Amino acid sequence: MLDNLNSNDSNFLLKLKRAKVLYVLKSEEEEAAAKERAAQRQRLATEELVQSERNYLRLLQVSTVTIRSNLQKLQPPPPNLDNMFLYIEEVIDVSSRLLSLLEQKQVRPGDPLFLETLCNSFLSLSSDIEAAYKEYLANYNQVTLLENSYKQKEALWNEIVKAVKASAPEVNATSLSFFLVMPVQRIARYPLLLQTIQKHTDRGHPAYALLEETVHTSIALNSHINEYKRFREVADKYKKTETLTIKDKINRLNTHSIAKKTLRLRQQIKHETGIVPKLVDEEFDALEGFFYVLEHGILELLENVETYLHHLQGFLACKTEEFDLDMDGEKAPVCYKEITTALRQWILPTFEKRMRTLIHKPLCALRDLLVGPRNLIRKRLDKLLDYEVIEAKSNLSYEEQAVVNAYRTINTLLLNELPQFNGLALQMIWSMLGTFSCLHKDLASDMEQLFQSFAQQLPHSSLDPGAFWEWADSAVLERARSLETVCQGVEETLNAPYIQPLSPSSQRRLKQLTDKHGSGKIYQVVGAVVGSRDLDLSLAKGELVAIISEADTRGDKRRWLVDAGGRRGYAPSSKLIRYHQPAEEPPPSPHLMLPESVTGMRRHSYTPESRPLTVTSQPFFQVLAVYDFMARGNHEVSVRAGEPVSVLESHDKRGNPEWSLVQVRSGKRGYVPSNYLTVIASFPKC
Repeated sequence: MLDNLNSNDSNFLLKLKRAKVLYVLKSEEEEAAAKERAAQRQRLATEELVQSERNYLRLLQVSTVTIRSNLQKLQPPPPNLDNMFLYIEEVIDVSSRLLSLLEQKQVRPGDPLFLETLCNSFLSLSSDIEAAYKEYLANYNQVTLLENSYKQKEALWNEIVKAVKASAPEVNATSLSFFLVMPVQRIARYPLLLQTIQKHTDRGHPAYALLEETVHTSIALNSHINEYKRFREVADKYKKTETLTIKDKINRLNTHSIAKKTLRLRQQIKHETGIVPKLVDEEFDALEGFFYVLEHGILELLENVETYLHHLQGFLACKTEEFDLDMDGEKAPVCYKEITTALRQWILPTFEKRMRTLIHKPLCALRDLLVGPRNLIRKRLDKLLDYEVIEAKSNLSYEEQAVVNAYRTINTLLLNELPQFNGLALQMIWSMLGTFSCLHKDLASDMEQLFQSFAQQLPHSSLDPGAFWEWADSAVLERARSLETVCQGVEETLNAPYIQPLSPSSQRRLKQLTDKHGSGKIYQVVGAVVGSRDLDLSLAKGELVAIISEADTRGDKRRWLVDAGGRRGYAPSSKLIRYHQPAEEPPPSPHLMLPESVTGMRRHSYTPESRPLTVTSQPFFQVLAVYDFMARGNHEVSVRAGEPVSVLESHDKRGNPEWSLVQVRSGKRGYVPSNYLTVIASFPKC
């Protein structure tokens, strides 16, 4: 019996060992089969990535070359067609480079070394892939809007669809978006294909760590592109400048907008009064300050260039060659006339054209580019005020979180983009200044060649260089003095004081400002003012304002706080000049008219060379100034209340009796308001 039990045990152990061996063999077979299936799937996924990249590149090339050329042949071609294919060349370039790297190696998708080649190729081009795709995806919304505008024109859209079908009949496409959406889909598919390859790759594979890095890089690429696209959408939203009428602005008002603006105003008041400290970002403040310096420089440079071109046009408009000056037989004047004609007809027009093309046009474009960053900076301030209100809260609502996200997005966008904009704008300014210098160098060279062609025909051409330049200097100085005398006489004639009558609204504002601030605080705007910073006013030329403070809150005396008749804000002090008016209605005084026996005589003309006119038989009028008057220019003279003056003419050069030409005790002459004077008759001693 015991022997039978031992025999059964031996048989059982033997069967158990056989079963175990069979199980191990079966497990090994299943494991080998699983590895084979994983390798098969990895190979299929790798082949799919390569083959889909090849097909993707082919369809992009079809859309860019064939379809685009067929659409350009339409009569008329679709408007803004080039914007439909914006940045697609960069996408095609980076895709073709990736495919070229994969195909130039002597390995195929089934080769174990191909995985390493794939990862290295993708990683080496990752920065280029991000740069190409982020611009394309950020602009894709504009592509969609443009295609929708084509669809609204039925005849045009039918022609586009016909051209698309004829260009790529094998894909049965019915719209441009079939091709143009491919880059949007492709960049998102890279992580999926790489993750599929990683899923079916053994962890012991030599290139597994490299594959894992490639997967993370592809995911990070999509994240960076989406973040860039979001920044661009925020920038496009807030950099637009809307021209709204008062009615449109009123229609936009609602309870929410009024409450939001009220909170911002309250926060701003707290900052100005020092109740609440302002959130300081030194990095952004430095960038903002540099931007405004650049903006001021660009606008000033543009204004100077436009003034320069205006004067140049004035010179070219003077066609001296059309006048018959009777210069027959006069050799030198004829040469000068020919030189002037050559300058006006050939040299200077060419110079002006180059100036407009190389300087003025780029400056105008740069000025237009300032609008976007300026609007973003202003919007950041609004969002900062909203952010400061809710910053201390621990739990934020959905709307409050949206405010926080909006502020952080705009702030990050400006911190990233504003330094680049400032740098490029500064480079453009330096480049234009260098171009400006080169243009004048070329102008001087052309003029030198012109004068050399006439050198032998001009007088004094036989002199040696030293004597010639000595003669030239003396001649130029002599002509300059003569010209200065003529200009001074013309200036004194044209710049006589002239009071432009105020409109009824301006008179009401003048009375309002005078009653509120006093006549000593009234100033007039001498040039148009365009507000470019927060709390700045936009003022028209000739507008009246009252000075509240001759410095801003930072102590900058170049910005004055003014009252524009209800509106208060800052204006540049250089654009303001004191408006002279009596502090109160002066006592009635007759106009300083000369007796009839003298009116027919020509009195003194106000010129620097004029001498006092001695009248032996007629009285002159000596008057007293009843108000202080401060001269605003060379054509006026300052007087003090009670100071005796002599009236030389009771009107200005235009016959306006509101101004009188007087001589003060120091012998200086100039104009003062007639109603500042009271008459005292006086006779000279014989």
